[in-house]
Amino acid sequence: MRRRRAPTPSNVEAPPTFVQYFFDLLYFHGSGVILDPADWARRPRPGVTIATLPGSQRFFESTRGRVVDHLRRGPATVDEIAAALDLTDNAVRAHLITLERDGFARAYGVRRDGSVGKPAALFGLVPEAEAALSRAYAPLVRAMVGAIRRRLSPGGMRAVFREAGRRLATGRPPAEGSLRERAAFGAAVLNELGGLATVEGPGEASGFRIRGRGCPLSEAVREDPGVCTAVTTMLADLTGADVRQRCEHGEHPQCRFELAAKRG
Repeated sequence: MRRRRAPTPSNVEAPPTFVQYFFDLLYFHGSGVILDPADWARRPRPGVTIATLPGSQRFFESTRGRVVDHLRRGPATVDEIAAALDLTDNAVRAHLITLERDGFARAYGVRRDGSVGKPAALFGLVPEAEAALSRAYAPLVRAMVGAIRRRLSPGGMRAVFREAGRRLATGRPPAEGSLRERAAFGAAVLNELGGLATVEGPGEASGFRIRGRGCPLSEAVREDPGVCTAVTTMLADLTGADVRQRCEHGEHPQCRFELAAKRG
């Protein structure tokens, strides 16, 4: 039988981000509410993949940032944006083309004012844009981790992290193929979540290492290194391998996961 290669993340539906999963899980765990996994899998998921733009003050002072800031107030036409920001129509169109290409904005219809001629197109931000512009999620998750840790035992926190990892893997088909192919799939998933991971290793018998140059969950990891347990569980579920966490913690956390073939 011909062995199928591990699917690449671009070929499967991306699940909600770790922050969304983890925030919800911490909330429901802390409140005593139990969610059925089937209900979790049916939760609404964004249909648009957007490029993350910095939500810093410096970005909003740029021309493109000013266009985005104007669209946050509501859909507008090219002429309306140009007049409000003292820009040319062509400059506005160029920025809108880039924002549409990145999946950050889209046309929402036309504005009909009763005048003769073609109605002007209305442009606005996609619903997911506010999340991409927000800088609140990371510190909020860090605060939630600290708050829940004060309420739960160490064993209870580990259980929360493992469950978060299992839920994060929900919605993706498990990787198939050689151990190297499955490790590459795991690294690609980490990169989708904001990591910069590559696969290292001597070979199948000795296993492979997923090495990250940084950590997509650094804020939460600084609060509690146990957060890495969630990623360990996610990788184990997705790759079907034995996964050991060897992450570097401290001021600049870096991901390190060792993958070996399961015995038996």
